[in-house]
Amino acid sequence: MVQINHSRTEDKEEMPATHRLLYSKSKVYVNPTPYARDNIPGFVAVVKKEGFNPSYLLAWIPEGLLGEKGPDEWNKFMKVERKTAIDEEEDAVLIDPPVSKPEYYAFSVPLSSVYSLIVIPPTLSSWHGTVTINLIYESSLPTLHFHDEESHSLHLPAPSNLPGTYPPSYLPLPSRSSWGGESLISSLRPYGNILRSNLDSTLFLVDPSRADIETHSVVLFADDAVDSILSSSSSPIPVHRRPKPISSSSIGTRRRTSVLHASLASSQTSSSSLLQSFSNITRATRHAAQQILSHPLAKPIVPHLPDPVRSLVNVNGEWSSWVEKGGLGEFESARVYLAKWARIVAEEGERSRMREALPSTSGTAAVEDDSETSSLGIFELIHSTSNLPIPRSTRNTRHPVDKAQWEAWFAKDGRPKVKEDEMKAEVFRRGISPDVRAKVWPYILGILPWDASTGQREQCWEEKRKRYYELYDQWCGVDEVFNRDDVIEERHRIDVDCRRTDRSQPLFASQPSSAIPEHHRSPSMSPNTDDIGAQSPANEHVERLAAVLLTYNFYEQELGYVQGMSDLCAPIYIVMSGDQEMTFWCFVQLMERMKQNFLRDQSGMKKQLLTLQQLLAVMDPQLYRHLESVDGLNLFFCFRWVLIAFKREFVFDDVLRLWEVLWTDYYSSQFVLFVTLAVLESHRDVILRYLVEFDEILKYCNELSMTIELESTVAQAEVLYLSFAQLVADIDRRQKEDAPDKIDGLRRRRSKHPNPQARALPLISENLRELLTHTRS
Repeated sequence: MVQINHSRTEDKEEMPATHRLLYSKSKVYVNPTPYARDNIPGFVAVVKKEGFNPSYLLAWIPEGLLGEKGPDEWNKFMKVERKTAIDEEEDAVLIDPPVSKPEYYAFSVPLSSVYSLIVIPPTLSSWHGTVTINLIYESSLPTLHFHDEESHSLHLPAPSNLPGTYPPSYLPLPSRSSWGGESLISSLRPYGNILRSNLDSTLFLVDPSRADIETHSVVLFADDAVDSILSSSSSPIPVHRRPKPISSSSIGTRRRTSVLHASLASSQTSSSSLLQSFSNITRATRHAAQQILSHPLAKPIVPHLPDPVRSLVNVNGEWSSWVEKGGLGEFESARVYLAKWARIVAEEGERSRMREALPSTSGTAAVEDDSETSSLGIFELIHSTSNLPIPRSTRNTRHPVDKAQWEAWFAKDGRPKVKEDEMKAEVFRRGISPDVRAKVWPYILGILPWDASTGQREQCWEEKRKRYYELYDQWCGVDEVFNRDDVIEERHRIDVDCRRTDRSQPLFASQPSSAIPEHHRSPSMSPNTDDIGAQSPANEHVERLAAVLLTYNFYEQELGYVQGMSDLCAPIYIVMSGDQEMTFWCFVQLMERMKQNFLRDQSGMKKQLLTLQQLLAVMDPQLYRHLESVDGLNLFFCFRWVLIAFKREFVFDDVLRLWEVLWTDYYSSQFVLFVTLAVLESHRDVILRYLVEFDEILKYCNELSMTIELESTVAQAEVLYLSFAQLVADIDRRQKEDAPDKIDGLRRRRSKHPNPQARALPLISENLRELLTHTRS
């Protein structure tokens, strides 16, 4: 790594903030007067001011002012200009902080204070392209004139544009393929949202507001575009609902070329064009597209379309239901729809890639090859400040812990042959086979002691059974308690929740799968039989589940029953095949882990979401800043995920597999936060690109339910945890190296010039350090 440090002087009291030069361009002139003799040459630069939340500066420094600082500073700017790509770590170039000096026309402004750039490329009549910088507070900086024929970086590679991205955020500038203004725009893109206006091709907005995005990203279609599409599609739209045709008086007007039509190949059909421009097309055209894709004549070819395209064939009224039920306007709903479409295409592409990469061999070689080819998300941001290796996931669920493996872990007297930590490690890595899940869960949750004999466990379990029926008998058959006002209120809430929890599972279906003996039947929870007809029908298993929850209400009288607990208890009841006693004690242990989620003041949830916010700031600063810009740092769209441990986000079998991973506490007692972070990381590109309002992110995340793939998510969560642990250890090591040392009780004098990278180290709060512990607070 090339690092150029400031010259050290003993009389300096403290070192100024570190400034890193990211981009430099020479022979950029400011013209104070119309006369060429008064033109002032200089350097335009992009500078990073280091810190926990780094800021970026856009500066122009005249050659005379830079020359006063000596040849070393001059050489730094020339060095950066000669490089076509700068690695912030490997090619770090530290400079003196750029300052604004009006007498030299020099300026240095934060990128966040820039409102727009007016970029005029070179033409035949004007050889020098110009860039004018407009600040937010209605002031402009001196216009910069790029004399590329004099610059050392005349031949720059053209910026790469992704042809598959729609709408394209940046189109090639006309006239010349590469010039100084174009390279400046390209250098600013990694550090801000640069939007080129569709209304004025020379206007580039920097971090535009919602209103600016809507105004300047409108796609301009030809005046007769809608009529031509409708006429060519033979759509059955009634005549009175079609848009009125453009009058003949508009024929002589200038035809407008849309960004959409300019970016699509001529071989593409009108329907695919409509799909790519869904967010900006008119109501009539959207309706026409829906009619075309859903037309009976199109049905024979639909089964032959690729899955992503087939998923875009809407059922009747799907689009209108999105707008009406989503609580968003048409523009916002279209953007969420486009984001969802992009996610479906990306997921299908990832699944196809994984199928192609799936090794044909088995055994150890197959596992190793899987780890090489599996995609575990985006980690370049995590390792931007340190050269730490990216960890690999240890998950391999092809061979879960089955009955034979489980029985092999115990001796004849029931004592285990392996340690409890080893058992939990295997469960975390391999999962549990469904046929042995009911035996393993009581050990993972701590119902039955691990290091004990069969006789000791039976004695322990008998005590728990007696305790359960002591609690059960406090209300069952005791009318003065069962019909007490406060108990009636609890019964009503429990009954309503249980009647709508997991009713698709056979055990809770309206018709019981097996008869229950009379002595095992539970009394009806519904306090008012007159209202039963207005609710979902119950069965004996629904009543028994309600009995478990009412018993817990008497066990945990301070907290009682809170809505959402039925979502946690029902899967346990199903796994335990209706065993009330074991269901109760497993639920008690689960609530010991998750009781903080249900506190009346929500302090537990607030702490977890705050910890998740801090974790996101450390692991993915770009996504953190985006959420901050849309007022989404409350992470309310993650609330349900954390509250009931993704119970409603995965299909039922995946929920069971996820929970047993969380219960092992193999890495962390708060591993659910890393699972949450993994889900966000999986969709970060869609969120950053398409979703610019909090309501849009909330709607998008809510609609992820039942679409999240479990194995890749857990594997990515594991890698995120290991990366976080490495990062914390590396930060602690660096801070220890920079801390003053003591020898023989004497404090060694601290250097006046600490490592400049120390300032960039993120702050690791106590909440974040708790994530590295196995025990629950």
